[in-house]
Amino acid sequence: MSASYDAILVVSFGGPEGPDDVIPFLENVLRGKHVPRERMLEVAEHYAQFGGVSPINSQNRALIAALETELAAHGPRLPVFWGNRNWHPLLPDTLAEMRDQGIRRALAFFTSAFSSYSGCRQYRENIQAACEQIGPDAPEVDRIRMFFNHPGFIEPMVEAVSQALAAIPPERHGTTRLVFTAHSIPVAMAQNCQYEAQLHEASRLVAAGVGQQAWDLVYQSRSGPPQQPWLEPDVCDFIRALHTRQQPSDLVLLPIGFVADHLEVLYDLDTEALAVCEELEITLHRVPTVGTHPRFVTMIRELIEERIAGAGQRLVLGNLEPCHDVCPDDCCLYTPRRPGGAA
Repeated sequence: MSASYDAILVVSFGGPEGPDDVIPFLENVLRGKHVPRERMLEVAEHYAQFGGVSPINSQNRALIAALETELAAHGPRLPVFWGNRNWHPLLPDTLAEMRDQGIRRALAFFTSAFSSYSGCRQYRENIQAACEQIGPDAPEVDRIRMFFNHPGFIEPMVEAVSQALAAIPPERHGTTRLVFTAHSIPVAMAQNCQYEAQLHEASRLVAAGVGQQAWDLVYQSRSGPPQQPWLEPDVCDFIRALHTRQQPSDLVLLPIGFVADHLEVLYDLDTEALAVCEELEITLHRVPTVGTHPRFVTMIRELIEERIAGAGQRLVLGNLEPCHDVCPDDCCLYTPRRPGGAA
C-alpha cells in the first residue's frame, strides 16, 4: 500500500513558544499583508496573556503522536514529519530534513478542513517555495483532500455538541441557541473558493446530527483594515444582537472552522465571547474542537489510504461532493480572476 509515498507531512500554521517569539512570529504571519502595526501589537497582547505561548504546537505534537500510533497499528507504516508556515519547525527545514533522510515523495495533511487561500492554496505555495529553496532533490509533496464533510470530522463534533446540550437543564432547551464559528476571511477571498459553502454544509451536518433545526454560522479573528470587507457577523456582535432579539438563556458555541483549540479560539471565544455572555447573563457552553479525537485520527489514516489507493469510494456526508485531490491552477486564488485573466 505504501509504495507510492514514503512519508506523511503534517502542515500547520505554527505559533510562538515563548515571549521572545511573539513579534517575530507575527511579523512572519503578516508579511506582505496590509494589516496595521497597531493590530499586530494588539494581537501580541493576546499572546502575552497566555505567557507568549501558543497551544497550537503542543496540540500538533499530540496529533502527530496519535497519528503515529494509528499508522503503526493499522498501516500504512510511514514516518510522520511536521512543518509550519510561520514558526518552527518551518517547512524549508522540515523538507530539508526529509531529503536528508532519503524521503522522495510525501503526502501532506493540512490542519485545515475547509478550502480557501489561507487554508489550502497558501500551504501549497509554502511547500512549493520551500522545495525551490532546497533545490532539485527536494521531496515531491502531494496533499490529502480537504475533509469538511468527512464522517471522521463531523461525527466527533456531533458527539461533543450532544454532550453540551445534554448538560443543559431540559427547561432551558427552548431558549438555547446552537452557534458555529469560523475564522473570518476577506470577502474577495471568499468569492473565489468554497469556504462559505463548505462551512454551511459542515454546520448543517452537525446540527442535523444533534437534531437542531435552528443554528447560526458566525465569524471571528478578522485582522484586515476596517475598510476591507470581511465575512460577518462577528461572534461578539452576533451574541449582542441575538440577546436583543431572543434573550437566550444558553449558547452552545462550536468553533467548527478549527481543528484544535489554539490561541485564537482561546482568546476570541473563551475570553472575549465569554465576557459578552457573562455581561448579558447568557450561559456559554463552548464545545471543544476535534483535536485528537480517535475518530478524527482514524479519518486521517482513511484519507491517506484513500489517496494511496487512487480511484475508489470516498467517505463523505451530506449534499456536497468531496474535494478534489489535485487543485486546478486557479483554485482558491486570494482574489478572483478579473476579465482578461489577471488575478
